[in-house]
Amino acid sequence: MRLGYQDGPWTAAVIPRTSPQLWVMPRITVVTSHPPLSHGGHLVIAQSLEQALREAGHEVAVLYTPEAGFSALASVYWSTYLTDMRRTHGGRQVDQVITTRFPSYAVRHARHVCWLTHRMREYYDRWEEFRARLSWRNKIRYEMHRRVLHGVDRYLLTRNVERVFALSKTVQARLTRWGSVPSEVVYPPPPQRPYRCDCYDDYLFVVSRLTPLKRIGLIIEALAQPAAAGVRCLIAGDGEQAAILRDRIEHFGMADRVTLLGRVSDAAVLDYLARCRAVCFPPVSEDYGFVTVEAFASGKAVITCTDSGGPAELVESGVNGLVCAPTPFALANAIRTMMSDVELAQRYGAAAQTVAGTLTWEETVGRLVVV
Repeated sequence: MRLGYQDGPWTAAVIPRTSPQLWVMPRITVVTSHPPLSHGGHLVIAQSLEQALREAGHEVAVLYTPEAGFSALASVYWSTYLTDMRRTHGGRQVDQVITTRFPSYAVRHARHVCWLTHRMREYYDRWEEFRARLSWRNKIRYEMHRRVLHGVDRYLLTRNVERVFALSKTVQARLTRWGSVPSEVVYPPPPQRPYRCDCYDDYLFVVSRLTPLKRIGLIIEALAQPAAAGVRCLIAGDGEQAAILRDRIEHFGMADRVTLLGRVSDAAVLDYLARCRAVCFPPVSEDYGFVTVEAFASGKAVITCTDSGGPAELVESGVNGLVCAPTPFALANAIRTMMSDVELAQRYGAAAQTVAGTLTWEETVGRLVVV
């Protein structure tokens, strides 16, 4: 059964493959929630998936649904649920919807696939940390919110969605633990950018938002250890911890070898990746982390930690990078191992590039498109 277009709305018709003039690729809408003035992995996934779908010949659009804080969650879920995804502005039928993060999977469509990046983590894996900061009144209030949200999410992901894919085993494990939501893992390939490997220079590269969950402070503590003495490190990105991290670098007397670059362009990131010795990315329970696969695509090994989530799934320690305990001492030793042996970095980098080559957008589109 194929979809044909006959001077009006889409209709289901049996069309021979030998009639190319009647063959029309399905129309697909990618839906993601997007906080204003933010840029993160969810946006990279939506835009990369849009490009991949277009290259596969699909007619595609991206819809950004609202996202709100705790006090307005009910309203954004409800407004998203009321969003009619069946037809476009011109009355043409949308054949499939692919959603990504909360609450975008609340939209309704008969052919609805969710490629889940994450749910609201403060109500899931980060609940105890979040709860510890609340007053006793808010503990009761938000516990009620949490229970309602768990029920709503489970309903939407099992009854409102035809099929659920998780972008990592880390996300899949959360779906299983909270809600017993069945899912399959589809790792996102590197975004479609001109990656290259120019050399293995004498600096360690870090690219990340400067927030507590990314643990840039752990990297700075590790660089201050005797094992990592003399290692140069360039850190690209901005965020709420920029001033604190700058103070820590000054405190340890490392301003001559550890540099906060601030936010840099995508082209500059590719340049730094192309020339660095290796990449360090040790976040806490990261959903996925495009940094890992972008480093791999640039022929560079990655140093991460055992509790880093997605990155630790892709990095095979002693093959395409190093995985260590999340302590300054262990991380310092891993950094020393990588930075003191350029041949090791080259060998690990070549293996990393091979892994990146196995992740393709063509295969990803083939998994996600169900019409």
